[in-house]
Amino acid sequence: MRIIGIICAVAALVFVTTPLQAQQTLASTLGIQVFPAAGQEASQQSQDEAACYDWAEGNTGSDPFQAQQQQAADAEQAAAAQQQASQAGRGSGARGAVRGAAAGAVIGEIANDDASKGAAYGAAAGVVAGRRRGRQAEQQAQEQVQAQSQQTQQASQAQIDNFKKAFSACMEGKQYIAKF
Repeated sequence: MRIIGIICAVAALVFVTTPLQAQQTLASTLGIQVFPAAGQEASQQSQDEAACYDWAEGNTGSDPFQAQQQQAADAEQAAAAQQQASQAGRGSGARGAVRGAAAGAVIGEIANDDASKGAAYGAAAGVVAGRRRGRQAEQQAQEQVQAQSQQTQQASQAQIDNFKKAFSACMEGKQYIAKF
């Protein structure tokens, strides 16, 4: 009987001293560290964080969780646009061959009454020129897509940063120390 009592006491001691899994606060999910400067309880801090979240969202007009989802969607859209630009430049060699063959046929007919030989030379030159134009167009399109993607990411990040500033200011007004 005494052994059972000792085992129960040890089990209770282990249970009490084992740290419970810490709950992540709203502020920490936003990447903001909040410390209760006036000794507020955890439940009070949760209420204050929720109130400040609503206040910051209303004052900045942005929700950081939606902004993060929008960033992910914008990144997917940019990747699709880059792939589309890459595929658009690939058909340029064939178009250049057709144009070159037509021009070569006319020149060959005028120069030495042999349109087929001129068409062959023109097609070869057209392929080279078409591929060059295609690579240049592809590169320009990819640079444009990349620049647009960078601008949208910066705008989304600015919205998130503004929200964090407003949230932190609200928490500091409620006697917390807030840093991000």
